[in-house]
Amino acid sequence: MTSALLNEALAPLRSNPSGSGVLLDIDGTLSPIVEHAADASVPETTRQLLIAISRRYGLVACISGRRASEARAMVSIGSITYIGSHGAELLESGWTESRLDPSVNEWTARIDAFRRESDTAELRRRRVRIEDKGPIVAFHWRGATDEEAAKAAVDTLAAHAEAGGLEVHWGRKVMEARPPLRIGKGGGVTTLLERSTVSQALYAGDDVTDLDAFRGLRGLVEKGTLTHAVCVGVRSDDGPPGIAQEADLVVDGTAGMQELLAVLAAE
Repeated sequence: MTSALLNEALAPLRSNPSGSGVLLDIDGTLSPIVEHAADASVPETTRQLLIAISRRYGLVACISGRRASEARAMVSIGSITYIGSHGAELLESGWTESRLDPSVNEWTARIDAFRRESDTAELRRRRVRIEDKGPIVAFHWRGATDEEAAKAAVDTLAAHAEAGGLEVHWGRKVMEARPPLRIGKGGGVTTLLERSTVSQALYAGDDVTDLDAFRGLRGLVEKGTLTHAVCVGVRSDDGPPGIAQEADLVVDGTAGMQELLAVLAAE
């Protein structure tokens, strides 16, 4: 995308920063995708741009599949809001603990039990990594010695999860087992924006779960809660085609996202 087109797309937000919200996915959007999720980090250049944006815009938030506390530790900015576990957790600026959606509480023990039952010697041999996300458990096979065999093992786990009444969601070389509830980034950003005073917002993301956030923003425009929304797709080699199809504008990877943030941060 040319600088001229980028400036044009972001002009409504830049002209009224105090009345605008900037909502951002983390992994694959702010932070490059890496083999092990625990090794991911937000580049310092990106972090400094976020700090500048947080001082100018009415609402700045990071939305992640990670726990909200982990998302805040990863971004390392305490003055913005974090939505974790794909919308199930809220950690606002100044809070010491996140607030979990009450409807999720009764499922956490069952999710934890499924995580423990799934942690078998066979799964470890296949190099499938388990990520505890509190109300969600994720199984990653990126970087496994035999990714096809690892994916087959995860397919079996997915069938067990569904048979046990859990809901299965697929991402970029990751499967998540979740409570069978309406958990999604769309609900998380909708609730956050409805409580805010901003009248327009931008959301940027790179994966299937971010499409839900795109639809959430557009739903708020249809309701009249927002006057303007910009959905930014972050393109990647193994990202879902829907990201480019449903986005208002597309940037190339985390480097392209840095360029976009620089435009938002500019006086």
